[in-house]
Amino acid sequence: MLRSLLSSSLFRIDLRRLILILAVMSAFVTLANSFYASYRVQRQLLIDNTLEENRVYATKLASSTEQFIKSMQKQLAYSAVIAAGHFDDPAILQSETARLKYQTDSFNSVVITNARGKVLATSPDSLQLVGHVLTTPGAVEALKERRPLISKPYISAAQNLVIIISTPVFTTDGKYLGYIGGTIYLKQKSILNELLGEHFYRDGSYITVLDEDRRILYHREASCIGEVMKPHPMTEIVRTATNGSLMVEGVGGDQMLAGYAVVPSSGWEIVTLRPTNATLKPLEGLMVKVLKHLTPLAVLTLLAVWLFSRLIARPLWLLARNANEMDNPDVSVNIREIPSWYFESNQLKRALLIGISLLQKKIGKLKFEAQTDPMTGLFNRRGLAMTLESVAQLRQQFSVIALDIDHFKSINDSYGHDVGDEVIKSMAEQIRHNARETDILCRVGGEEFLVLLPRTALAEAEMIAERLRENVESLELPGIRPITISLGVAHWHYLQGDPDTSLKRADEALYKAKQDGRNRVVVSES
Repeated sequence: MLRSLLSSSLFRIDLRRLILILAVMSAFVTLANSFYASYRVQRQLLIDNTLEENRVYATKLASSTEQFIKSMQKQLAYSAVIAAGHFDDPAILQSETARLKYQTDSFNSVVITNARGKVLATSPDSLQLVGHVLTTPGAVEALKERRPLISKPYISAAQNLVIIISTPVFTTDGKYLGYIGGTIYLKQKSILNELLGEHFYRDGSYITVLDEDRRILYHREASCIGEVMKPHPMTEIVRTATNGSLMVEGVGGDQMLAGYAVVPSSGWEIVTLRPTNATLKPLEGLMVKVLKHLTPLAVLTLLAVWLFSRLIARPLWLLARNANEMDNPDVSVNIREIPSWYFESNQLKRALLIGISLLQKKIGKLKFEAQTDPMTGLFNRRGLAMTLESVAQLRQQFSVIALDIDHFKSINDSYGHDVGDEVIKSMAEQIRHNARETDILCRVGGEEFLVLLPRTALAEAEMIAERLRENVESLELPGIRPITISLGVAHWHYLQGDPDTSLKRADEALYKAKQDGRNRVVVSES
């Protein structure tokens, strides 16, 4: 039993719980959406900022590389003028190659060839290429094109992966003498490594340089240099845009944020890449801070929701509880005291009070009808029994008058039942006329009546009975002979036991009045 009570109390679905559940769910969903929206906004903001930073950085590196290449081409052009005036002097040519090599350290090696590709001077001397005819792709292309060139990567005569920046040597009258070129080693320490490597990040970001054939010229992993990348969306975009940014898939399948820019003079693509995970790593700490700031607000919100749900549901809960206590006489008073501070609860309160009032009136009417004789409006036997029960509980002494219409059967036989009913109604009116407000008037049979006189002594009751008898005797009913009544009077005190005994004595006194000739009052001797 106790378990069932606890279960019904804990798991009962009422308005307060429904409001609380709905409000908590709404608050939770709102906070979750806010948290998720904040996460998505911050995430996209970090990604967009990183993409823009990588684009700007790639553009800056492309600009620096472009300036560096132009600077080297100017150095080579100046040396070409010097070499053209002393092309037949090996010492001057050698001196010029050494100056280019060591003055700025822009090149890993410098070489001057004649129009047939024969090396006339080289620096450093350790290459031992003087007198050799170069057949490498860079040399062949420089001899063929006879214009300033930046070659594609190739394996040099010294078995190094290099690119060569070359400038043709012409006499003042336009005769082609050969070319002067400086090489940049791709897999060894070079000016390109220093230019790009010093900006290397520690968060997994790195820089890649590609030529027009997607061959890698620079990479943080030396083993990747010289390899040709597979076709990639970014390399295709670079062909139509000088700079930009996009999210790409890395070699290991990780998402990378890439910014790219093109070096105009060489067509190289400089790509700066940063792992998406590294970019979003600060977001974890940021969202933890957001959560810490949201938690107190969420707690306060839930507390406010709980208080408001209780405040909203309480009037309805009180109304529902009192609706289950309709049989309580004070239910209307209790309902009126319920604070209904909003429209719906106030309307329900009013409707409930009206319903209870109607119900009580209906119950009162039914109760009255159940305890009342429909013809005369006096109490019937049920009403008499309830009255006696109340008197017994209150220990209230009373007198009782039992009366009967004399020869009533002959009236019915002579004038009919309708006239008999009118006689009974007239008798009831006479009883009312001669009774006091506190007296209880009853019709207990066809022509039998009973009058309870609370707090009335036997002698006073006899006087009332005699006055009633005289009034009835003098009553004139149209078309009917005069009627008389016989009466029996008795008294009851709470020390005498059951109140029904006094009714029996009154009946006995009434019976004696009839035996003694009717139309008289007989008082019980007990």
